[in-house]
Amino acid sequence: MEGKRDMNTMEVEVATSVPSLPSKPKFEALKAHEMSDGQVQFKMVAVPDHRYTPLEKAWLEIYTPIYEQMKIDVRMNLKARTVELKTRADTPDVSNLQKCADFVHAFMLGFDITDAVALLRVDELFIESFETKDVKTLKGHHKSRAIGRLSGKGGKTKFAIENATRTRIVIADTNIHILGSFTNNKLARHSLCSLILGSPAGKVYSKLRAVTARMAERF
Repeated sequence: MEGKRDMNTMEVEVATSVPSLPSKPKFEALKAHEMSDGQVQFKMVAVPDHRYTPLEKAWLEIYTPIYEQMKIDVRMNLKARTVELKTRADTPDVSNLQKCADFVHAFMLGFDITDAVALLRVDELFIESFETKDVKTLKGHHKSRAIGRLSGKGGKTKFAIENATRTRIVIADTNIHILGSFTNNKLARHSLCSLILGSPAGKVYSKLRAVTARMAERF
């Protein structure tokens, strides 16, 4: 009995004498020049012909946040008609390169600078693009009428969808681009697809109001 009692006492002593685990070490994030063995990383964004003049006029507004805030070098390659981006030694985060590329790409798609610059500041935003033919194959006046329904008179329908879903929408012929969060983009895309399929704007408005009301109650 005494031997058993001694063994139990030893087990308790061993169990209580286990040292506590050391605290988890903390490491600073790697800078851009420390990634990929210190090699400079590049991104290039093509400039469509119809966006060359707007880019020239808005170049300073594009250059300033990229170079000064995101610490990314940027230049316009006139020969190749591309905007070239590369990391610097003082780039704080390598993800800044992709954010800047998305920002420039958004401008090329037709988004205003004030809307596109949100891609540099908010991580949850992205751009979703699709064509009318991805929803329904339309030809002739049916296609032009569908595009007209997307914008509405004076852009009223597009503005209503943007305000209700907190997104920004660019309609370039049959191409549609949406800038926003995942949930909001999905809601805006559903409304636009309904218009392409022939739903009247009034019906789309009523569905939007119902969905946004539910979302407001949930959050």
